[in-house]
Amino acid sequence: MHDPLIDLGYAKVDAHRAARTGDPEVVFAQGKAPEQTVQIMRTLAHAHPERAVLATRVDDATASLLRAEEPGVVVDPLGRTAVLGPLPQAVGQVLVVCAGTSDLPVAAEAATTARVFGAQADTIGDVGVAGLHRLLAVRDRLDDADALVVVAGMEGALPSVVGGLTGVPIVAVPTSIGYGASFGGLAALLAMLNSCAPGVTVVNIDNGFGAAVHASRIARNAR
Repeated sequence: MHDPLIDLGYAKVDAHRAARTGDPEVVFAQGKAPEQTVQIMRTLAHAHPERAVLATRVDDATASLLRAEEPGVVVDPLGRTAVLGPLPQAVGQVLVVCAGTSDLPVAAEAATTARVFGAQADTIGDVGVAGLHRLLAVRDRLDDADALVVVAGMEGALPSVVGGLTGVPIVAVPTSIGYGASFGGLAALLAMLNSCAPGVTVVNIDNGFGAAVHASRIARNAR
C-alpha cells in the first residue's frame, strides 16, 4: 500500500508520516516561496488538525505572510520557526544547553522542535567552557532531564564537558559561530565527533531541528 500523498504540483505533502513514525512532516522553508510554505503548512494542518505543524528556517517574508493568513501561527524570529496548531501533551524532558548567546538561534530552533515533537523543553544559555562555574551552577538540572541537546560553536568543547558530568543521553550540535579557523562550524563538528566523553551523539552543523527530534524521541520513550 502506498503512503497517501497530497500533490500540490510543486510538492507532494506526506500526510501519512505521523501514522508511520509518530511525528508529522515538517516544512523546511528555506528556498521555498512564502506562498509555498504557507500552503504546505495549511495542507498539513488540515490533514492532522490535532497536531501542530512546524516550519523551520522561516525568513521575514514568510513570517509576515503566515501572520497575515494564519492568525493562530506562532513565529519565533530568533529560532526562525513557525508553529501552526496545538502542541501535543508533553511527555519527557529535553534540556537545551547553549554555550554562548551567539548560539541561541540554533538552541531556539531545538527547543521549539522538541515541544512540537511532544517533549517538555527548557533552555539554559551562556554556559560555555570559558566560564565553567556557570555550567557547574546548573549541574543538578542536567540530571533531571531525559535527554540533553548541547549547542556550541567556536571549538565545540561543551558537549564533552557535559558528558563528563552526567549520564543523560547527549545530542551535540555544532554551530557555525566562530572565527576563521572554525571553518563555519567544521572545527566544532570534528571536535564533537572526536569527543572522549561517552554517550555523545552528533548532528550536522546548525541542525537544532535534527538534534531535537532525536532528543524528543529519547525523552518520550524514557517516560
